[in-house]
Formats: sequence, structure tokens, C-alpha cells
Amino acid sequence: MVEELAQADDAIATCVDAPAWSLPEHDLIAALDAAHRLEQRLAAVKLTLIREIDGRGTARTQGASTTAVWLRERLRLTVPAARRLVDLATALDTGSPGIRQALADGHITLDQARVITDTATTVHATAGTQAADKAVSLLTDWATQFDPTLLRKLGTRILDHVAPDLADAAAQAALDTETARATRDRHLTLSEQTDGRLRLTGTLDTETAGLFRAAIDPLTAPSGPDDSRSPGQRRHDALTEVCRLALRTGELPVSGADSAQIVVTTTYDALTRQLSSGTLDTGLPLTPQTVRRLACDATILPTILGGTGQILDVGRQRRLITGPLRRALVLRDRGCAFPGCDRPPRWCDAHHIHHWADGGPTNLTNAVLLCGHHHRHLHHSDWTIQLSGDGHPEFVPPAWLDPEQLPRRNHYHRRT
Repeated sequence: MVEELAQADDAIATCVDAPAWSLPEHDLIAALDAAHRLEQRLAAVKLTLIREIDGRGTARTQGASTTAVWLRERLRLTVPAARRLVDLATALDTGSPGIRQALADGHITLDQARVITDTATTVHATAGTQAADKAVSLLTDWATQFDPTLLRKLGTRILDHVAPDLADAAAQAALDTETARATRDRHLTLSEQTDGRLRLTGTLDTETAGLFRAAIDPLTAPSGPDDSRSPGQRRHDALTEVCRLALRTGELPVSGADSAQIVVTTTYDALTRQLSSGTLDTGLPLTPQTVRRLACDATILPTILGGTGQILDVGRQRRLITGPLRRALVLRDRGCAFPGCDRPPRWCDAHHIHHWADGGPTNLTNAVLLCGHHHRHLHHSDWTIQLSGDGHPEFVPPAWLDPEQLPRRNHYHRRT
């Protein structure tokens, strides 16, 4: 065998140096097909050799703990890749000979051989040897039309063809097993970091995953051509919007007899002149910009301190823009009013154009609807807002973006 492989190596070396550019198109395609077929046939030879080396215990004789570890060093593979080769070599040796023969003839690829082997093993355990042999024959034929991914999907319903009397029961058993596994493995872990951020890790079951994707997917699209957020940042902001919507419904269970609320402690100067940060009741700091943004459309318990830190006033809980006023705002803006944004009203905060901490009133002429992304953007940028003569909001860009600072409007939401 060594001599024959050496001859094949010489022939392939000749092909490597041959000019492919000179081949007519039909010869070029024929050469590609031949090279691909030879690759699979050589894979069959390689698996035969690996199976023999594993069976002899060569790896342990040469000081390796397993054949996979030995192959990693010998062939410079990763251990998982080497282990897959050992497992497939064993399966082809002990399973249906038709799979190995199809690979040796170049009719299937190495990945297709894995799929057929896995499927045959499952069918054998469910319906016996005869059904498994039928499955191998059928999947080998299908391999001429379908790649490994589609072949595996077809294999999930192979019993419909080789053992229809068992197919429904087997499918239900597989579904029950998967459901039980998903129910068992579902979890969500919240890990609080020292800087106040939260790390989320977990696994969602199928139903919850569907609900989660349905909730955040519509919110993960870029808000416009100037949206520079990464996909991960957009998903983060979408989760924020979903949480805001849930809180806004007022249907969440109460906690400690109070609905969800934010307690911010700050000095009067810090609030009105943005001189320093505020502090949550959890002890975590907030920037003045964040405090002012939260105050636009949230349930706030403000604690105002004097210059020496003494408490001057503890405001009573209030929601600043709600009820009829918010409904009027929705009728006017129809959604996020920032130019080019298509977010609907239910995803929007009510923002004070002239901030309430600076004496701005809570009325329709001093309010605008903004989605979470643009609400944050307005509080951390040089954009300004004004009402036009027809009473609709206009946004004036910063000079670095538009030297003429021409007002812009949202033309996405239909107006009547």
C-alpha cells in the first residue's frame, strides 16, 4: 500500500504543477470532479489506516494517551477533529459496509458519511438492522443531490420511508425527549459586575426563544444610515425597549406594595447645571445626563440635597407625561419623531424639549416622542429640538454635521 500511495502522490504532484488556465471549460470542470472524487477515496483509505492503528493500540505504544491525541501530534489536527476521525473509522468498520464502500467509490463525501452513519445508528436502535440497511441505501442515493446539512434534515424523517409503522411513535418519542431536555436545561443567570453592569448568560427553551426573538427582532434593525451601533449593541438596546414597554403596561406584579420605581439622589446644582453624578438607591453612580434623561418619562422619587448634603426636599412619586397628555403626544408625533426613525409610539419615551429641571413645563408644546436609542442620543449630543409653525417637532443638527443647521423632520410616520 505504501508504494501505491507513493505513486499516487507523484501523480498528484504532477497535477499540482499543471497549468489549469489552459484547460477548456469542460475539462476544467471534469478535473475538479475527479480531484473531489479522489479526495473522498483517499479519505476512505485514511480511515482504514486510522482504524487499524487504533485497533493495534499504536498510540499507547508510542506514549500517547489516546489515538486522537496521537493523531493530533502526528497529523497536526485538533483533538476534536482527530476524535471525529477515530469515531467515524470505528463506525464504518463495525456498521453497514455500504457506507464505507460509497466513500471508497467517491460517491459520498466524508461529512455525508458521518451523517449517514449517525442516522443509520439511530434507525438501528429504533427499528432494527433491516431498516438501518434500507436507510443507508436511501441516504446514499440522496447524497448525490443534497449536501450534509440537508441530508441530516432528511434523515430526521427517514423512518417514514424505511419503517412507516414506527415513524410517528419514534418522532413523538424524540420530541418528548428534546422537550424534557430543553425544560431541564433552561436557565438565566444574572451576574452583577462591580461597575453596576449586568452580565446575562443562559439557555432559553424553544417557546421562550421564539417569544424573545419575536420581541426584539423588530427593534434590532439600524435606525437609519447614521446608526453606527454594532449588532450586539442593537440587541442590547432592543432588550431595553422591551423592558420599558413591559414596565409601561402597568401590568407587572408589584414589589413591596410599590410599582417599579427609580430613586435618584443628587444635589440641586448637579441636576440643573450637570456638575456631578447622581446616585441610585443601590449605591451605583449615574452621570448627570443619565439622570436628566431618566427624569423625562419615568417614575421618579427625587431627593434634592443642599450644598452641604442636607435633604432639602423629597419629591412625591409622579409620572410626568402620562394619560391624556401622552395620548395627545402620540396623536401628534405618531412615533419617534427623530428624522428617519420608524419606531412606533409604544416603544417611545416622552422627552421634555426644555428639561423639567431647568424649569420646562409639562405640556404638549414642550414634549416630543423619542425611541430609547434617540432619547439617549439627544441627551448625549448637540442636536436641538424646536416646534415648527404647524406645531410639529423639528430637529436641528449640530454644526459639525450640517454647517447650515437646517431643521429636519420625520417624514416616515403618515400624517393626516
